[in-house]
Order: sequence, then C-alpha cells, then structure tokens
Amino acid sequence: MSQPTLLTLVTLIYAFSGGVAGGKILVFPIDGSHWINMKVLIEELHARGHDITVVRPSDSWYIKPESQLYKTITLHFSSGFDEISFGSFVTSMLHMQREGASLWKRLALEYEVVNQFYYINQHVVDMLANVFEDQEIMRNLQEANYEVVLADPAMGGGVLLARRLGLPLVLNVRWTVQGEAHLAIAPTPLSYVPIPGAKLTDKMTFGERLKNVMYYLFTRWQVWYVSDAIYKPFVHRYFGPDIHYMELFQSADIWLMRNDFTFEFPRPTMPNVVYMSGFQCKPARPLPAELEDFVQSSGEHGVVVMTLGTLVADLPEDITNGIAAAFARLPQKVIWRHQGKRPSTLGNNTLLLDWLPQNDLLGHTKTRVFVAHGGTNGIQEAIYHGVPLVGLPLMFDQHDNFFRMEARGVAKVLDIATVNQENFLEAIQTVIHQPSYGTKMQRLSVLHRDQPIPPLQRAVFWIEFVMRHKGAAHLRTESYKMSTVQYYCLDVAAFLMAVIVTVAAICVTVLKFIWRCLFYRSKLKKE
Repeated sequence: MSQPTLLTLVTLIYAFSGGVAGGKILVFPIDGSHWINMKVLIEELHARGHDITVVRPSDSWYIKPESQLYKTITLHFSSGFDEISFGSFVTSMLHMQREGASLWKRLALEYEVVNQFYYINQHVVDMLANVFEDQEIMRNLQEANYEVVLADPAMGGGVLLARRLGLPLVLNVRWTVQGEAHLAIAPTPLSYVPIPGAKLTDKMTFGERLKNVMYYLFTRWQVWYVSDAIYKPFVHRYFGPDIHYMELFQSADIWLMRNDFTFEFPRPTMPNVVYMSGFQCKPARPLPAELEDFVQSSGEHGVVVMTLGTLVADLPEDITNGIAAAFARLPQKVIWRHQGKRPSTLGNNTLLLDWLPQNDLLGHTKTRVFVAHGGTNGIQEAIYHGVPLVGLPLMFDQHDNFFRMEARGVAKVLDIATVNQENFLEAIQTVIHQPSYGTKMQRLSVLHRDQPIPPLQRAVFWIEFVMRHKGAAHLRTESYKMSTVQYYCLDVAAFLMAVIVTVAAICVTVLKFIWRCLFYRSKLKKE
C-alpha cells in the first residue's frame, strides 16, 4: 500500500471513530495572525460537528462577530489590540529600526515592545475583571455547560476564564505571558537550549552560553516588569494569595505546540506537549485564471512571492522603492502583496496585490523563493512546500524565527535598518542560484511531511481526548505545584550537606579523642 493511500486510510479511520459527538467548546483567542491559525482549528472542529463559541472584545480586529463556524460572546471592553492603536505601534517600531542599530536604539526598541505588552496585558486583565464581576455573564457561561476551553496563552484571558469556570484547558500555543511556552512547561537547560531572541543554536561555546544566560536573565526582568506586575494582583484577588498565576497556565491539560523539530532545536519536552507544526498547511489549490496566466508567463525563470503578513501593509517609501527596483532587475516574475503607495521604480515583471493566496502560490511548481517577514505561519508553509526564503524580519519573534532558518541553510536574512536595492537583489539571486538553499529546504519539507497522522488531525484528536476524559491529568506533571526550593532539591542538598558536615564533625571529634587518648598513654609510659 502506498504512503498517500495509507495516510488517507488512517485519516478516515480516525474521522469515523473515537470522536466526540457535538461537544461544546469555548474558544478564547488572540487577534491578528494568532487568530488566523486558531480559526484553522475552529474550522476543523466545526466540520466534526462541535458547537463552538468564541469570546471576542468589541474592538476586535480580525475576529468577526458573525460566522457560520461559531457563535460569539462579544465583551464590550477594549482589548488594546485594535487595528488603529496596534497599527500605529507597528509603524513607530519600523521607523525606530530605520534610525540605526546602536545599543541605545536596541534598548529603546526593547523598552517600547515591553511597554506595548504591558499595555495589552493590562487591558486583558481589566476586561477579565469586568467579566468576573458581571454576574449575568458568568451565570450564562456556567449554564452553557462547555466541555473544554481552547485558548491562546500569549495573553492570559483564556487561562483565567477556564480556571474561573472550572473547565479543562487546551492551549494553542507558542508563547505564554512569560515568553516561549517550553520555558513554562518543560526543563530548559541553558547549556544547550537557546533562549528565543538570543540568536544561538544548540551548539554553544562558553561565550555563547554566557550570552544565553544573560539573555535569560533579561527575559526574567521582562516577566517581572510586565507579567508579575499585572497578573499577580489579579490572581491573588480572584483565586487566592497562595496561587501563583503561572500555576494556572502550567495546569493546562494539553499544550498544542505550533512548531516541531524541523524548526525547533532538540530539547526536553513533556507528555502533554503535542507538536502540530504546519497544521494550517495544505496541498496547493489551482490559482485563479489571471494569476495562473501571470505565473506561467515567467517561463523557466519562475516567480518570486513576497508578503509581510497581517500586521504590516506597507514599508517606508524608500524601502519599497529599493525593493521594487531590485525586483525590476530580475528575470523572474514577482507577485507582491503591497497595500501602500505604488513604488515609482516598479518594473513590468512585478504584480502588486492587496491579497494573495499564499499557500497556493508557495505550492506552485514555478515558485523559486519566498520573501517574508518571518511569521511562524509563513515559515511553516514555506517548509511544507519546500520553498527557500529571503527574510526581512520586522519585530517580535520574527528575527529569531529567521535565525533558525538561516542556521539550517535555507534562508538569507536582511536587516530592515540597512536593506537597500543592492543587498536585497543580491540576497534573492543568492537563494535562487545557489542550489544548497533549495536542496536543504526540500530536505526539511520531507522531514516535516513524514508523519503518521496529519498535524491538524492530531491536534483535533487531543482536543476531543480532553473532552472525552474531562481532562488529561495523567499526562501533566505536578511539578508546577512545587516551590523553587523543592523543584531544584535545594532542601535535599542542604540536608545532605548538613549530614556530611555533621558526620565530618563527629569523625574529627572522634579522631581528636583517639589522638588524645593515644598521646596520654604514650606520655604515661614515658614517665
């Protein structure tokens, strides 16, 4: 039996057995690109007959109030993540990066990002406080008899609500309010597990290990400044003074992790961590006729695809003109998602679109390279389809994502502060004409696709598993209930040290006594 036939058979067997008929699921998502991948899970759960309710703020950006896939509970509070305010923040970040790459500018950037996270998390906590105090909302949520909460823990709203309702919790996760999710759930030896943002691999010299530790300490400062300051008082108020807010995250039943080890460096993990990298990827569908004609007109040269994701519609004018001029010098055709002012240097080989079918273009046989900002979704689709990358990371985790791709030899990365026509053109030509980029990316694609069950089906299985068994406590370590002293056995070490010191003291005392006795006898004999 061929592998495709076997996979189809496994999927069919799974689809018609072991499911949960018409379960009720409460979803607490995060807006923007996070909502895009949460919606993929919602679509699959809806197709399997589940009744889904999505909690959304009234100023939601991407989450629509009406849908055939789900019902909504609209909270009439600000999320701090609306299109205008967040768009303004993104624009200011781009301008700050363009001003230079000095240490002072780097610190200023980090400070602005931390302040933005503080602002958004404070809005989330304020929104949840209003929900908890609204007896009608809470009564409706409790009487709805939901079976599980599906949440994105990059903000704490879904986690807090799940605990308040006493429901099992499944996380659609890469980040928590304390950073990369593994840091919260799995052992993380700093000797070979690089902290995201440090731009290190799992093979570190002494200097790199020192850098990794220092970067970890910097992230702990961020946690103290943002998460501790916001979530500690809230959790102490509503759940008791003896509960640390991270216990609510760590007690989640299943962590659906949006990556795998074609992207992640090898590291320790836990039984309730389920890797579903590429769950949003799918085989390419035929392109619209006009777009297909444009792609086919590229001949043997193929096409270059460029998009900067959901948060950035366009770049500063000088950058877009430089990029357009570089594209105009290519023999390839270019499809560019660009919503700003039309570049004055645009060539006849470049097609500008407000929106493009990214997955279908990456799966087209004529696509040669993908120019992207480094969002997880885009990188995973590039891996799935085996398309090498040119990176233009802008903010958040994008620099780290592209560093991982660069370390694997499948991407050429540029700095937004120094990008220009010449180095942009050179990067694209390098990726297209050096076979190693395409070969290594095809290798990653083969590794990523070689799975017994498609990642989306695996993710849905574990959501339904939690619904069937009302949790998955047997997969969850209880270490989160331990103090730092207990977790690292510092009390045991202190006890053993005390025993050793006591035994040593006794031995010394005994030896001194024996020595004195022998010395006294020797003295008596001499006399």
